Amino acid sequence: MLQEPQAVLLPYSEANWAQVTAPPRPVAAVAPAVPPPPAPVAAVPRAPAPAASAVVDNWLWPADGTLAGRFGAAGGKGIDIVGQRHAPVKAVAPGKVVYSGSGLRGYGRLLIVKHAGEYLSAYAHNETILVKEGDTVAAGQKIALMGDSDADRVKLHFEIRRYGKPLDPLNYLPERS
Repeated sequence: MLQEPQAVLLPYSEANWAQVTAPPRPVAAVAPAVPPPPAPVAAVPRAPAPAASAVVDNWLWPADGTLAGRFGAAGGKGIDIVGQRHAPVKAVAPGKVVYSGSGLRGYGRLLIVKHAGEYLSAYAHNETILVKEGDTVAAGQKIALMGDSDADRVKLHFEIRRYGKPLDPLNYLPERS
């Protein structure tokens, strides 16, 4: 049995947000004691990964529902979309999951995806998270289910950040009819 904590609950602050959204530090490689076996002669080619410096051209809405909270209103750093419990939450653009957990107070079950090297999208108050840290996600892929973790009602709190600075998501998301 493990006796040590598996997660740390941090109060919200800009410093703590920067800590959980910072890219992982590189780990120094240690030379193996035994040389690895030679690689097979006919290696299967892998599809190239999307360029990290690519620009996000098309953003998608992360969920269906009613827009209830706007950026900047009462200090909001994103938007709130009120919807149905277990409604799908989708990735707004292709990227890589850099955080999945409940360690940031006020965000409940939080998922953070890094896009195009400089943008982050954050999806808070999820009922269930369907992807894990390190996963690559496609635009429109179902990544979570809407819930009310650490919230007063079922909703998705959604943020877009560039270099850690909050931006108004409505300036990036397409018009809704």
